Amino acid sequence: MTQQWPDLRVLELLIAISEHGSLSAGARAVGMAQPNASRAVAGLERDLGVTLLARLPRGSQLSDAGFALVGHARLVVSAAQALLDASGHLAVDRPAQLRVAASMTVAEHLLPEWLVALRDVEPRISVRLTAVNSSGVYDAVEAGECDLGFVETPQRRTGLRSVVVAHDRLVVVAHPTHPWADKARRGGSVSAEELAATPLVVRERGSGTRKAFDEALRSFHPVAPALELESIAAIRSTVRAGGDPAVLSELAVAWSLAQGELVRVPVTGVTMRREIRAVWQGHRAPGAAERLVAVAQQAAAQRSPRSR
Repeated sequence: MTQQWPDLRVLELLIAISEHGSLSAGARAVGMAQPNASRAVAGLERDLGVTLLARLPRGSQLSDAGFALVGHARLVVSAAQALLDASGHLAVDRPAQLRVAASMTVAEHLLPEWLVALRDVEPRISVRLTAVNSSGVYDAVEAGECDLGFVETPQRRTGLRSVVVAHDRLVVVAHPTHPWADKARRGGSVSAEELAATPLVVRERGSGTRKAFDEALRSFHPVAPALELESIAAIRSTVRAGGDPAVLSELAVAWSLAQGELVRVPVTGVTMRREIRAVWQGHRAPGAAERLVAVAQQAAAQRSPRSR
């Protein structure tokens, strides 16, 4: 038997396999690609000299030996977490530093409220926020440049943990003089087919808003956009100036709709609701990051049912 210590991440995977019933489901639960998960378990089997998986035609499940060892794996992972928690308590007198990266929509329309609420309960936490699109958030988390990220893209990155903290929906908005605005005022709507056939003002590729919109309209084969802009404010200004209709987060246009600067255009045949997720590396988010996630989830729970 090897004298090397087992990798905690592989032990975490072993626990997830026992909880979710298969290698593939366990790998998804810990944010690991299945080929990497297979290699990781095979490496642990070599190190321990024990067969941990029963490899069956319908998929891989824990063997009897795997089930026998998973309880010990839980103890090891729990002890590692206790070590991290204890170190956090020892550092309690030092101001906590929290590096956050967030997509544009979250950074402009949700995080300010969350950070104020966090400061109310944790005044010693110092936050540094970077606002980029969702792809940039994933890159920053993977590179260790931030402790916590917030994304609104439907796509996931393997190797990262995530949890839903809020919900949002995309809406179509038009200038008050646009024919779609007149149709909306008369109680009408546009179909998903008509929306897909119309050049729109949209966010750039890589943004969560753009990915969510592209995924929602994929089966309708949308035409090329009229404009691709990297700023929410620029898109709003373009539509207010009489440009083509746009697709934006409901959060980003709420004020303009209330002021009558823009008109919301109902769309039939497609749903553009999306999840906003917190993402991080490791088994659990760092202490300060975990508290911010809890604040975000609490704020979402207090929102109206319509907003959720």
